[in-house]
Amino acid sequence: MKRFRRNADENDPVINLDPEGEGLFLRDQERKCGLSSMRSMGFVVVALMVVSVIFSVSVVLQDPPSDGVLESGKDVRSFDVLESSKEERVLEVKPQKVVGPDDDYPPSVEARKDKLLSGLLAVGHDERSCVSRYQSVLYRKELLHKPSPHLISRLRSYEALHKRCGPYTESYNKTLEMLKTKHRLESTDCNYLVWISFSGLGNRILTLASAFLYALLTNRVLLVDPGVDMVDLFCEPFPEVSWFLPPDFPLKSQFNSFDQKSPYCYGRMLKNSTFANSSRLISSSFIYLHLVHDYDDQDKLFFCDEDQTTLQKVPWLILKTDNYFVPSLFLMPSFDQELSNLFPRKETVFHFLGRYLFHPTNPVWGLITRYYHAYLAKADERIGIQIRVFDTGTGPFQHVLDQIIACALKEDLLPRVSREKPIINQSQKSKAVLITSLSAGYFERVRDMYWEHPTVTGEVISVYQPSHEEYQQTEKRFHNRKAWAEMYLLSLTDVLVTSSWSTFGYVAQSLGGLKPWILYKPENQTAPDPACRRAMSMEPCFHAPPFYDCKAKRGIDTGALVPHVRHCEDMSWGLKLVDNGSEL
Repeated sequence: MKRFRRNADENDPVINLDPEGEGLFLRDQERKCGLSSMRSMGFVVVALMVVSVIFSVSVVLQDPPSDGVLESGKDVRSFDVLESSKEERVLEVKPQKVVGPDDDYPPSVEARKDKLLSGLLAVGHDERSCVSRYQSVLYRKELLHKPSPHLISRLRSYEALHKRCGPYTESYNKTLEMLKTKHRLESTDCNYLVWISFSGLGNRILTLASAFLYALLTNRVLLVDPGVDMVDLFCEPFPEVSWFLPPDFPLKSQFNSFDQKSPYCYGRMLKNSTFANSSRLISSSFIYLHLVHDYDDQDKLFFCDEDQTTLQKVPWLILKTDNYFVPSLFLMPSFDQELSNLFPRKETVFHFLGRYLFHPTNPVWGLITRYYHAYLAKADERIGIQIRVFDTGTGPFQHVLDQIIACALKEDLLPRVSREKPIINQSQKSKAVLITSLSAGYFERVRDMYWEHPTVTGEVISVYQPSHEEYQQTEKRFHNRKAWAEMYLLSLTDVLVTSSWSTFGYVAQSLGGLKPWILYKPENQTAPDPACRRAMSMEPCFHAPPFYDCKAKRGIDTGALVPHVRHCEDMSWGLKLVDNGSEL
């Protein structure tokens, strides 16, 4: 007979394993005890599973979190914006290990903390309604220049003014009554500047920034004509109260007809002897400001301090322009000191105003981020090439292609190719080239050059073009979505080449804080030599500035009055802001 001790203690009972003995009885008892214990454990497991399911269901059914970008230790959830066929905006949450757009190069802790851009942006916005406002910092280098404390203070003051005087507030409704009578009845708490949506998208972005700066300088509330697509392209920049002009604004139906011949055009009122004295101007409830490229000498008196004193008393100013007129504001003595306090570095004006005002809506942000992750994120260096051809005829043009290649090679922006050796040992460095153009021809030629031949440096060159619309379609919504997305993508590059005279390129360089290489405008279908030059600053060019001395009342070269306002590289008569000796 075999015996087995359950414990080392000699006093423990011994279990008889002989099937014919009484050990069988003890074994059955132990089996029953074991089964009972297993049943108990099973009930516990089932109960825990039921509780877990109930908890999971409650989490799924509860309201989603209010923040568009959530941070918790190393786990961050970013929102990709998807579009349904019915233009609905849907947010898809995707957990990621890092915060940045590139898993290999996550942004610094400081970059993640600085989603307010060193105080440039205000708190209080709904993050999910405009994901780009606080997420864009993850796609850009840290600010090389910080906004001045005075600029930050003035922006917060303006936001308070806008909240108090914006659409449908008591002050707005009171001032609106004056437009119905077309005469001022009494002094007002709030004065307004209405920006008319006019011209192409690049022009609109530049002129809207100009209008906002003017409103800031004159303590006016800026209201934006939404036009056909402004609401679709840009988020609200100010907390709580919209900057868009209400659809029932009394003068809205007249916007398209406003021109130099309009009876309330400021230039015409000055020319008309009946309005030569300022009393009629002061009594007007509104004045139309015509600052379009075809404006005349009387319209240009807007840039004189004496005329600003008169305009200051008019409650409603209606502005139409296709010019970035900021440089001429810096030539006005009444604004000079305030502008110096706002922008100690003159070339940062649009860079800061653009980063403050222009945030892509969720559908546009989806276009931007999807393209960036798919084609640009993994490259060691990103080169943007913006091509705008003003020649008539069907492109692509060989002389334009020759000019682009000459500029990129001479300035060492792109490597040369070897046409003799079929294979060259590849280096570890990669460059992604982003080309934007209405034509696909330039992209195809550059892409084929780097596909068919190896680079002499061994660098891997990838060439991409998001779209090729063939011709500009200003009034089409999705065309402008893609145009805005491409401007923004160019602004995310490390190096930028732009075309002369192009507001598309101006927006990209200024948003990105980039001093681009500017392609000279070709003449007689011949590639210029040199092909390009480096910009003096990242500021846009004012294409149609006044050349008038308000005090002497005579013509003058306004590009030679002060060191920080110079003639543009791409347009000899234009004006732009610069900082001598600045290096970005």
